[in-house]
Parts: sequence; C-alpha cells; structure tokens
Amino acid sequence: MTELLAGEIQEMGVEFGPQAQVVPIPLSFWRQGVRGFNQAELLARALAEDLKLDFRPDILRKTKDTSSQVSLSRPERQENVRGVFAVVEELHGEDILLVDDVVTTGATAREAARTLKKAGAGQVWVLAFAKD
Repeated sequence: MTELLAGEIQEMGVEFGPQAQVVPIPLSFWRQGVRGFNQAELLARALAEDLKLDFRPDILRKTKDTSSQVSLSRPERQENVRGVFAVVEELHGEDILLVDDVVTTGATAREAARTLKKAGAGQVWVLAFAKD
C-alpha cells in the first residue's frame, strides 16, 4: 500500500527539501500501551523507506491523553486536541510529511502541523491513509 502512495506522491511532482522527514501522528503513552503499536507509525515507517526520506517518530509527542473523538462534533474535536502536541527538538526549516491512519475532520492533523510549524518546520504535508 505504501509503495502505491509513494508512487502517487512522486507522480504528483511533490518535491521535498533535502532534510525532509516523515513523522507519524503520535499516540498518547497510555493508548500506545493499550494497543501495543501505533498504526500511523507503522505506515509512516514504510512510506519513509519507499520515498527514501528520514523516518522520525521521535520529533512529535502527544503530551496528554484526550477523550475519544468518535462522538465529538467538529468544534469539540478541535478543542479536544488543542495544545496536546509538543516538538522535542527545534526544527530548522525541514519539510515534514505528517502521516496519520484515518482523518475525519482534520483537527488532529491541523493541530500537529501547527505545532510543527511553530517549532520551525518548513512545509508540512499531511497524508492520511483513509477518510472517515
């Protein structure tokens, strides 16, 4: 699946900067422990390999648990994820391909991208594998 998406990205002519990095949307420590894995991280790792970009699951952290977004409205989802991400190192214009498994309203991806930009990222692209 990631090979197909990598091919589509290349066909679209997307040009990543020389320091481009693939970053998965992180799970909270608790949710990661319950699931035992982060599906966005698994997809991002494979995509980084296919695109020959650096894979950096360590850059973005989720700093607090949030309630499930499933039953929340769009405004409630935005409020639920406000301020929940932190960047663990300063960025210096690196382009970021932010990977999530599923996007519904885009609130999580927007907040993660905002956090990365505030920390000094260059362009931030968001790639989700499914739309709910």
